[in-house]
Amino acid sequence: MVNSLTQESSLSIASASEEQEPILAAIDIGTNSIHMVVARINPALPAFTIIATEKDTVRLGDRDPKTGNLTPEAIERAIATLRRCQQLAQSFNAEQIVAVATSAVREAPNGRAFLKQVNTELGLFVNLISGPEEARQIYLGVLSGMEFNSQPHIIIDIGGGSTELILGDGQKPRTLSSTKVGAVRLTAEFITTDPISDREFQYLQAYVRGMLERPVDEIRANLEAGEQPRLVGTSGTIETLAIIHARNTQGSVPNPLTGYELNRKELKEIVKHLASLNYAERAAIPGMSDKRSEIIVAGAIILLDAMTMLGVESLVIGERALREGVIVDWMLSRGLIEDRLIYQSQVRQRSVLKVAQKYQVNLEYGERVANFALTIFNQTKGQLHHWDAEERELLWAAAILHNCGLYISHSAHHKHSYYLIRYAELLGFTEAGIEVIANLARYHRKSIPKRKHENYNNLPSKTHRQLVDQLSAILRLAVALDRRQIGAISQVRCEYYPAQKELQLKLMPAVPNDDCALELWNLDYKKSVFEAEYEVKVIVTLVQR
Repeated sequence: MVNSLTQESSLSIASASEEQEPILAAIDIGTNSIHMVVARINPALPAFTIIATEKDTVRLGDRDPKTGNLTPEAIERAIATLRRCQQLAQSFNAEQIVAVATSAVREAPNGRAFLKQVNTELGLFVNLISGPEEARQIYLGVLSGMEFNSQPHIIIDIGGGSTELILGDGQKPRTLSSTKVGAVRLTAEFITTDPISDREFQYLQAYVRGMLERPVDEIRANLEAGEQPRLVGTSGTIETLAIIHARNTQGSVPNPLTGYELNRKELKEIVKHLASLNYAERAAIPGMSDKRSEIIVAGAIILLDAMTMLGVESLVIGERALREGVIVDWMLSRGLIEDRLIYQSQVRQRSVLKVAQKYQVNLEYGERVANFALTIFNQTKGQLHHWDAEERELLWAAAILHNCGLYISHSAHHKHSYYLIRYAELLGFTEAGIEVIANLARYHRKSIPKRKHENYNNLPSKTHRQLVDQLSAILRLAVALDRRQIGAISQVRCEYYPAQKELQLKLMPAVPNDDCALELWNLDYKKSVFEAEYEVKVIVTLVQR
């Protein structure tokens, strides 16, 4: 679910002409800064053009040292910036805003409360994405602005709270990692001297190397013999280091910066020089903002040590990253990109099936339930509900995974399913989407959704709760249709009669003369939830061939 700046867009994205190119705004709520890009989408190519940008350093990562909470001051700064972003997006007639939040909001105990406040005050829904999902979207963003030519590339993105390392060759990412080392985080936790003392410098280096050891080993393990990957650096920290280098060596900064090369030996000298300066001296460096000068030493150490551990001698700058990745992912989800990156467009389906395999789900049964659920969804759309393709995919995922809790225990397995799904690595889905999938699985049997349930309250908005209410009722019917888990029902047809407020389910048995007694009994037992939710009477008829 993405934010719409209008109640309903009359533009059909899939068939947009050159005169009707949709405009999308993408917002990245990071630990250090909030960034927004406004892009004009060209579905015919497919491609997009950045037409406006906005950035503010709000420092959400300056959290309360005792509680870990986002501070009231940081929240106030963030909301003011997001309001300004909204206004700018509206001035460009953006049809939608897609916003994501990363490390600082993920980790703060009051992170979700902050997102609810944003939704309440601004009407802006923000997707809270996981570290691996952040890495995946960074990969998409880099690919949108750089050709990999099927050669392996390592991408490093140094944020305020985390560093993402990705290995890919333009198709499937081979590794996706997110590590809790970031320029704001390390500055706050380890640097107390100005200039930084030798002792703190050495301790910080040792800490960074320890934290990056695992993702670096994973990258090495996924390189083929003889492959020499190219390193691509993204993010404000790396761009600032490149700007410093360009000014020192060329006297000017190239525009665009994408493709600019910086070698490790030269970076080492820059790091040494920055570490010798105090805050005021660093802030006086041309191209260095006051806020960046506070955290640049920690960020530079992360980059230098990562390059050393990876054994690469140079990196090139890529100016596209998470924000642009959000745009590419939006295009993928709407089928606007079919050839290049086709593997990425299927990431959600693959990750669901991977989780199903992990928890030994009976996939044949899960697919039957999913087919029933989607059939009912499709045949009642526009009559009993108005959900669309995105919500349909959440229902599919929940149907496939609804029984995964059996991996733990049959008793209360619907509750176990919630937790296994909620904390699984479902790439391609937003935090809100994962929460919806987990709740749908939770309510496929037993109790209906209730506000007193913690998992139901975790849903970020009233719209998400309505979605769970309605789609879980459909999932209950789908589960009942395969009560014996043998595929006794081959087809289901829905016929809605609005005057009578009646929904007829006409079922065809897979085996002629099978009375499907258990399925009919279970449907009669389960249909009351559906009837109450949609305010209809459900009539079930078995149609023999």
